[in-house]
Amino acid sequence: GYRAADLYGALNSQKTTAFALDCVPRMLSRAQAFDVLSSQANIAGYRAVIEAAEEFSRFFAGQMTAAGKVPPAKVLVLGVGVAGLAAIQTAKNMGAIVRAFDVRAVTKEQVESMGATFLEVPIKEDGAGTGGYAKEMSEDFKKAQAAMMLEQAKEVDIIITTALIPGRKAPILVNEEMLSVMKPGSVCVDLAAENGGNIAQTRQNEVVVTSNGVKIIGYTDMPSRLAATASNLFGNNVANFILSIGPQTTKVKNEFQIDLNDDAVQNMLISYDGIARWPDKITPFSLPPAPVPKEVILKTPEETLEEKQQQQLQNVVKNTGIATLVAAVLLAFGVTADSHDTVSLMSSFAIAGLAGYQVVWGVAPALHSPLMAVTNAISGLTALGGMILLAHGASGIIPDSPGHIFGAVATLLSFINISGGFLVSRKMLDLFRRPDDPEDFFGLYAIPVSVLIGGLGLSAVFHIGDLDNVANSIGVASAICCIAAIAGLSNQKTARTGNVLGISGVAFGLASTAAEMSVVGASPAAFAEAASLAGVGSLIGASLAKGVGPTELPQTVAAFHSLVGIAAMIAAAGEYYLNSGELQIGTLASIYLAVFIGGITATGSMVAFAKLAGMLGSKALNLPGRDQLNLSMAIISALGMALFMFPSLSAGVLPSDPEIVRVACLSVVGLVSSLLGLHLTASIGGADMPVVITVLNSYSGWALVAEGFLLGNPLLAQVGALIGFSGAILTWIMCENMGRNIFSVILGGAGTASPPPASAATIMEGEITTSGVDGVLEALKEAKNIIIVPGYGLAVAQAQFAVAEIAKVLRERYGKNVRFGIHPVAGRMPGQLNVLLAEASVPYDIVLEMEEINDDFENTDVTLVIGASDTVSSAAEDDPSCSIYGMPVLKVWKSNKVFVLKRTIGNTGYTGMENPILFKDNADIVLGDAKATCEQLRNMLMED
Repeated sequence: GYRAADLYGALNSQKTTAFALDCVPRMLSRAQAFDVLSSQANIAGYRAVIEAAEEFSRFFAGQMTAAGKVPPAKVLVLGVGVAGLAAIQTAKNMGAIVRAFDVRAVTKEQVESMGATFLEVPIKEDGAGTGGYAKEMSEDFKKAQAAMMLEQAKEVDIIITTALIPGRKAPILVNEEMLSVMKPGSVCVDLAAENGGNIAQTRQNEVVVTSNGVKIIGYTDMPSRLAATASNLFGNNVANFILSIGPQTTKVKNEFQIDLNDDAVQNMLISYDGIARWPDKITPFSLPPAPVPKEVILKTPEETLEEKQQQQLQNVVKNTGIATLVAAVLLAFGVTADSHDTVSLMSSFAIAGLAGYQVVWGVAPALHSPLMAVTNAISGLTALGGMILLAHGASGIIPDSPGHIFGAVATLLSFINISGGFLVSRKMLDLFRRPDDPEDFFGLYAIPVSVLIGGLGLSAVFHIGDLDNVANSIGVASAICCIAAIAGLSNQKTARTGNVLGISGVAFGLASTAAEMSVVGASPAAFAEAASLAGVGSLIGASLAKGVGPTELPQTVAAFHSLVGIAAMIAAAGEYYLNSGELQIGTLASIYLAVFIGGITATGSMVAFAKLAGMLGSKALNLPGRDQLNLSMAIISALGMALFMFPSLSAGVLPSDPEIVRVACLSVVGLVSSLLGLHLTASIGGADMPVVITVLNSYSGWALVAEGFLLGNPLLAQVGALIGFSGAILTWIMCENMGRNIFSVILGGAGTASPPPASAATIMEGEITTSGVDGVLEALKEAKNIIIVPGYGLAVAQAQFAVAEIAKVLRERYGKNVRFGIHPVAGRMPGQLNVLLAEASVPYDIVLEMEEINDDFENTDVTLVIGASDTVSSAAEDDPSCSIYGMPVLKVWKSNKVFVLKRTIGNTGYTGMENPILFKDNADIVLGDAKATCEQLRNMLMED
């Protein structure tokens, strides 16, 4: 229409904004959604086969009957564009033998993927031209092609031609000679009839019968013969185009704008504000240049060996530096140690740390959440410090002195942590239990536990042996059980045993400490108070744990960490007040460090709890001079430690009484470390909260170590080392999986640049396309390999049960290969999504970690992303300006088709950034609540 001069002139004179739908840049992949020519050509290709079948006097599919055998029809499709591919697929579905030819060599793979045979001319020449159409071939190629086509004409029953280029006369593909050799009753369908036709005797909108009985169909209204489908697809094309020039291009909601910089818009806009743009003012779209392949440098064996030696040297230098630092620390410790007992404590700490280091690496990633819950519960052994304070300071049930008060509070908080932590751990691990699992028979473990604790009681009552030695022996059993508890979490089958061993280890530690209370002469009131506090704390912890599900797990663990930090601070302060004036340098250092680490752990955990629970925003706090502020607080704490240990350094500046100086230093470090913990955690963004949880888990262990050294308690030093190294290893694993610098995370983002302003954000290319549940259903039915990638949104929506049933139906009823891909930091703490899927009874063997499944996305037909954003963001690989650049992610965009379940298009991930995969051509968004969408999909799968 716009080529008609009168109409085009009228449109321009009226300043009409006019788009030509047939000017869509066909090589622009995202423009396929509004390519009218393609959608109508697809219908034409399908209908061509139907019309051919109508005129053909034989079966399409071969038949074997009692009366004889009928061979299948042989169909030749010339031109493998949209129409040609549709014709090939339809003919194959109807049972015909299909051959195809196209001068563009790139179409061969498409033809063969449909089960058809691709015909090749002996002369190698590529016919790919501009705009997705074929180019004119050489004379030699044409002669060879004509000879091949003549032979094919003798064999085939049906020829369908599709070589139509808008505005140009159609080339002759089937000449008179080819028609003359075709068998009587053969059929030709010419889809280029409107431009003169590809077949010699074609007449528009007629069926011509040649002298030898070949029928030539020249209909030009093939799409109209499927009127409803043609109208529906045309409407979709127009709607998609209108949406593409609206708010999704400008990125401003509720704003409609014609963007002249958009490739699709400026190619199709032929009249704008009275200006005739076609054809001179339109910039033809061209594909971006292919990336230049990296030059492959071949290295000589000598150069390869030199590289290996340099790498080995770097590794050895690094390890040598670490070993030298450890040697210096040990030497300094030996020089300043108060006694042989202190050196023995260091020996216990080191051995337990090495043992813990080994067993933690063996814990399955799926069990990282239970691991943190178990170690958090074990860190409740800060109760030992509180109980010792009660033994020395309790003259009655009601606290009446600072040491007594501190001991009571530390004991109460520790038992809340122990009870709540182990109950949460048991609830999580029970989720991994399956109906066909054998009974645990854990009740039998009561026998060895009774032997140890009962023997300890007999030793205390009947004075059998040295009670102190017996108590220390029980402490050894406690340490062994705690280490074995971590080892038990190496896989799902032994994980519940690990939890029982952890409970046993803590029970042995408490029993050993009760005996120590007796040894130091604790009053009956002290035992009664300790028992009362233990009972009340256990009830509170059980009550808190009762309402905790997998979704609330991260913030619950953070809350329990804060209790450990507070208990460590209080126990250390109580130990000082109880023994002030009598403490050695080493003990003073331990007290100070326990308060310092405990303060950071307490407030840091509180901030983490608030962020994970949604009470605080996830955005990182970025105060001016952030790093300098943290450094200043660290320096103040270091100076305070020096004055706490050596009050004489303050002579002439502070009061001369050393106890006043020490109390002031302890108070200051309690306040400063609390502020430091608050600021460090607040300065870390929500995306790094999984790492923060593991860091705080490690801190709680080091606080326990400090308490062990101040009390001279090997058990606390051993268990603290176990927890400290456990958290440190998990932190290392998380940082590796998130592309984070571990020291930057620990130091509250130190050294990291501020995020770029909004104006500097990367402009997303492409348009977001949406799909409905029906589209997902059809894609799943046609797929063979399916991967489901859950994220924290699945946890929030509580959609795990519906997703589990979808996977079950797809596997059992439809025979699909369905697996789950889990990112190590999916959710808000390590392993949270594994716990959720275990809750829904998803089999362990189809739940794979990122490194196990990432290479499989290229061979995956459909990927369902449910509630995940940052962990599947391609920006982590492509956009250096984004906050998660360098973070390993699940490469879902490499799948053939991706469906992303989201509540709204505008919402972002926990990092607050857009996910580029939403704009990719193979990705569709399914809007709605994840649970409701999954339940609808499940119901449709089960009803079908």
